[in-house]
Amino acid sequence: MGTAERSRARWDREAPDRDIPGPEHAGEPGGGEQRQNYRPLWIEEPARRHPLPDPVRTAAVRAILVIAVTLIQAMVAFLCTLAGSWLAFPMVISGVASTVVATWAVVDVWVTRQVWNQRYGVVSEPSSTARSLRRERRAHRRQERAGVGEQERIRRTGGAGRLSPES
Repeated sequence: MGTAERSRARWDREAPDRDIPGPEHAGEPGGGEQRQNYRPLWIEEPARRHPLPDPVRTAAVRAILVIAVTLIQAMVAFLCTLAGSWLAFPMVISGVASTVVATWAVVDVWVTRQVWNQRYGVVSEPSSTARSLRRERRAHRRQERAGVGEQERIRRTGGAGRLSPES
């Protein structure tokens, strides 16, 4: 079922909104009662990409806030300069410092994204760090399960403390 069919099926299931006029569709099954058709305000569509991982999203939000503060400082510095205020020089100095911090925040987003992709991302290369880490984790879990199974087998046979089954 394609996106259009899902949207249409969802559109048909929802209760009509009587405030919004919509096109009339003749010949649709109404379940014994006449349905008033409507046009929804929006149609939900599935996301085209996966959302950002949490650490990357956190770094991106931090960078956006720092950039916004930097832009506000630049505007205040510009207006103070035009007005000839004594506050112009401190605002320009803080604006320069904020620009350095904003650049650092953007680089932090990029580095965080790269680190996340390397640790948890699936890269189609045999040298992928994420692939080898997953392989190691799988082998470790397999060894744990084998050890638990071996202990369970020994306990079931009642062989705890004996050197051989014959004795």
